[in-house]
Formats: sequence, C-alpha cells, structure tokens
Amino acid sequence: MNNTPHLTKRYNPDVDTVVSGIMNGDRHMLSRAITLIESQKPEHERKAHEILDRCLAKKTEAIRIGITGSPGAGKSTFIESLGEEIINQGLRLAVLAIDPSSKQSKGSILGDKARMEKLAGRKEAFIRPTASSCYLGGTSPKTHETIILCEAAGYDVIMVETVGVGQSEVLVDTMVDFILLLMLPGSGDELQGIKRGIMEIADAVAITKTDGDQAGIAAVSRAEFEAALRMLPAKHPFWQPKVFLTSAITGIGIKEVWQNISDFFVEMRKQNLLEKRRHQQLKNLLYTVLEEMLKREFFSHPEVIRSKESIEQQVLLAELSPFSGAKALIEAFTHHR
Repeated sequence: MNNTPHLTKRYNPDVDTVVSGIMNGDRHMLSRAITLIESQKPEHERKAHEILDRCLAKKTEAIRIGITGSPGAGKSTFIESLGEEIINQGLRLAVLAIDPSSKQSKGSILGDKARMEKLAGRKEAFIRPTASSCYLGGTSPKTHETIILCEAAGYDVIMVETVGVGQSEVLVDTMVDFILLLMLPGSGDELQGIKRGIMEIADAVAITKTDGDQAGIAAVSRAEFEAALRMLPAKHPFWQPKVFLTSAITGIGIKEVWQNISDFFVEMRKQNLLEKRRHQQLKNLLYTVLEEMLKREFFSHPEVIRSKESIEQQVLLAELSPFSGAKALIEAFTHHR
C-alpha cells in the first residue's frame, strides 16, 4: 500500500509556519498570508487575525509612503524609478499597487506588477497588485493589514500606490506617514478641484514627465503648486512641503525626492512623532475593522434578512421614509438578539 501523501492536495500551513516564514522574510509565506486576509471566508478570517496578532508584536519603524496622483501621471513608472533608488541605498522595499476594480468581476483591471518589470526582478523588492474591490479611499479593504505583514517580513520601506487622485483618497493618510502627490506638467488648472482634499495632506509634490518639451510648462506648474501649498494650513508644524521636477526616464529629481522623504522621517523620529502616529494608525484600524464586523453582523442577522425586502419596498412606495426604514431595520436587529 502506497502511504505517500497525495501530491495534488493543497498545502495548508498552520499559523506558526506562516508567521515563522513571514518573520524570516519568506515571500511565498507573505503572499499566502495576504491572500488569507483578503479572503471573505470565515475560517480564513480567523487564521488571518491570528497571524496579524502575532505579526503586530514585531515592532518596526518602517517608512510608509502613500503615492497618489491624477490618472496618466505615470505613478508606476515613477515608483519603479524611486524604488531602484531606495534599493540602491541598501533598503528592502514592498510596493502595494492598488488597481481599479472591474465592477462586474471585482477583479483588478490593470495589473501593476506587469508595469514594474525591472523592480519585480529585484530580490529586495516585493510587489503586490491588489484590486480595490470598488472600495473608496484609493486603497483596498485590507491595505492596512497588508502593510503590517510587510513590516513583519522585514521590509524597510512600504509604498502604497493608490488608484488615483480624488477627495476620498485622503483615507490613505490614516495608514501611511508621508504622502507624495504626483502631477503632470500643465495640471495647474486642476488645483481648484483637488486642493481642499489631497493637497492638504500632501507632504511633497512631484511633477512628473518634465523632460524634453515639457520643461517650460513644468516650471510654470511648479510655481503654481508652490503658491497653492503656501496658502494651505500646515499639516505638520515642522514641515513645509516642497515641489520637485522629476523624470522617471532620465532620473531627474528622483534622488532629491528620496532625500526629502528621508529628511521627513529623520525629523519625525527626532520629535518622537513616529510612535504617536503609529498609535493613531492602530486606533483608526481598530474602528475600521469594528465597523466592518458590525456591518457584516447586521446584514447577516436573520431578522434583518427577513425584514429588509419588505422595508425596502415600503420606502420605495413612500410608505416609509428612508430614516424610518433604517430605524425599523435597527429595531429588527436589536429586538431579536
């Protein structure tokens, strides 16, 4: 009788194995853990939470950077160029590339890993494309948890590339420490539309694609952005955001951007602000997870499921207002527990 285990049976490592693998920098185990936390299955969620609990015990001071910008600003190309500079400084880099999702499949549309071929080939880099799952905030529902896993795996710098610029993208500021806004030359006209949101949380602005014929327009854009930043309230009392002219093709400005980010973190540590920021980020995560759990608990409650369609119809027929309908659903949830 052949006692050899069936070779096609899926390998399902236990929590100890996954955590040990992550702590030892095993990229395969890191990827498995991220897949677990992104899963909707209850048994996966329990395992994922146990892994996260263990990984949070490993204290790190990794640099967390959010990269956002208008569509076409060349975020992936810029990240590849900045990523090479970071790795050349002897640091390990994780890039969480949030792709827009298809509304039909909820899957990733663009596949950022394919757009960062050079960086993907570096052993010091870990790139994880993730579909946004139509989640507001420019990130995916589990971005913050993924950052925690990457830090436990020993990555010194975590970059989060958001879907694109917009008011809702300020959410990324609750999980990273430095926001770099990428804009195209000649995009000064967009300032009015974005400055009350993303401009207020930007710690630096990089104008991309400033090589060749764009140089003149880029200089004008730089002056416009500098003027706009001066008019906004200071995000940090110790920091005045700068505007950089960059080109991922020629390398112009890339070293300067990295130096600016490094200077920011030196100042954060000097003023003991990094630990305070980590505490605030964990508090935000606590309530984000709590809201998600409460929402799931609410909509899976048998009485809510039973009453929902009827209350919806009453609202649509104007027999109930949306406010009274919501109250009725809350009562169905609380009175039958």
